[in-house]
Amino acid sequence: MNIIETLFGRTVTPAERLRQYQRALAKAQRELDRERSKLEMSEKKLIQDIKKNAKAGHMNACKVTAKDLVRTRRYVQKFHQMRTQLQAVGLRIQTIRSNTQMAEAMRGATRAMKSMNRGLNLPQIQKIMNEFERESASMDMKEEMMSDAIDDVMDEDLEDEETESDQILQKVLDEIGVDISQKLTDAPTGMAGAVVSYRASASGTG
Repeated sequence: MNIIETLFGRTVTPAERLRQYQRALAKAQRELDRERSKLEMSEKKLIQDIKKNAKAGHMNACKVTAKDLVRTRRYVQKFHQMRTQLQAVGLRIQTIRSNTQMAEAMRGATRAMKSMNRGLNLPQIQKIMNEFERESASMDMKEEMMSDAIDDVMDEDLEDEETESDQILQKVLDEIGVDISQKLTDAPTGMAGAVVSYRASASGTG
């Protein structure tokens, strides 16, 4: 175990070590990109120098510069290849990290399921379900009995209300009939007959 694997006396986990590798690869890729950019700028400058020397007739300088241009382009190509390889390694590490995380998640889920299975008492659960069904049936029966009792009380109240309302109506009609018979002695017989008929019908229903 080297100093990188221990941080402040704590052992680095495999996941942390993979993250360290990923950061190192990303840093290396950035450095390669910077160097490649420098070489590409040098490539452009060499091309300009070749054109300039060719116009001036300096053929020997053109040949030397052309060789430098070839070497520069080869280095640029190598940097491209190196970056591609580093990128492939980074993708592989990312795949390993994903698989590791999935394995950890599955391990945690397995532990949770084991714990739940140990805590499950099937006979006790069956007993609880039976008690629940029994109490639920008892509650349904009691609710039905209470509903029937309430319906009976409501029916009696309705009958009492109907009787009382008939009595009140009869009393009011009697009072109105007396008043009308006293005040409408000169009224047309049709109106007085209608009042008498109305009272008679009310008495019949009572």
